[in-house]
Amino acid sequence: MEAVIKEIEVKSVLSKSNLPVCEYSVNPYVGCTHACQYCYASFMKRFTNHPEPWGDFLDVKYWPEIKNPQKYAGKELFIGSVTDPYNPQEEVYGRTRALLTQLQGSGAKISIATKSDLILRDLELIKSFPNARVSWSINTLDETFREDMDKAASIQRRLAAMKAFHNAGVRTTCFISPIFPGITDVKAIIQSAKEQCNLIWLENLNLRGGYKTAIMDYIQRKPPDLMPLYQEIYSNNDRRYWELLDRELKAWAAEIDLDYVTNDDSMNRPFEASPIIVNFFYHSEIKKSARKGGEHYARTAGG
Repeated sequence: MEAVIKEIEVKSVLSKSNLPVCEYSVNPYVGCTHACQYCYASFMKRFTNHPEPWGDFLDVKYWPEIKNPQKYAGKELFIGSVTDPYNPQEEVYGRTRALLTQLQGSGAKISIATKSDLILRDLELIKSFPNARVSWSINTLDETFREDMDKAASIQRRLAAMKAFHNAGVRTTCFISPIFPGITDVKAIIQSAKEQCNLIWLENLNLRGGYKTAIMDYIQRKPPDLMPLYQEIYSNNDRRYWELLDRELKAWAAEIDLDYVTNDDSMNRPFEASPIIVNFFYHSEIKKSARKGGEHYARTAGG
């Protein structure tokens, strides 16, 4: 089934944010055709009134040209909080590129989250922003599992894009998220990414809302031997798996000489030759803030 694409007009593409990592949340699209099965942003459907399943619709935003971009000088702008700004349709509509072009030279600080290598098209443009940051989400090296979970670029394409940005001097993050218990090989991903990123963020799989049933059904069908573990974690609220994984990864990071922290002070630390691993296993505030920001975003998008 092809995604339902609509073009919409909005008053602004920038929304003041409650997220702890930025002052403005920026989403050039409503929805996301990468259709990740575990996407927390699927809660947006409560505000957008789309009848289509998450992943089967995309609203392309058009906004008045930003007349005074200098007002965002020194402000943190997070591009892609509830959409992927480099979804496949960006190649046609170019709304993310239009946004970056309008903000170029403003002094705004931008962070971009994606699962795509289409972002390579805008490497030089992104480089022109002070201390720009780009993150790629990777939660497996197994393409079969990846294809079951999303329609985004292959893992190898994501890693290649990360390497190109890192080599170009742009600060890069490997966001290992969400970590699927018993499936995601965190150490293998870190080994694959550590030479081409400045930060490695770890986030556990949170199952809530409509996608909890879908993921639990998947586990029951595909690796049913993991079902008791998932019931422990997601039905009985047992945190021991994450506590043990936290300790194991902390010890392993020390063995391979990588810093491992459990809070977000990394945002204010200088980047070093080796990446810093940041554990967000218990950082539930981000999800709460993202929901608040998403609600505001839905209202201002007119969706």
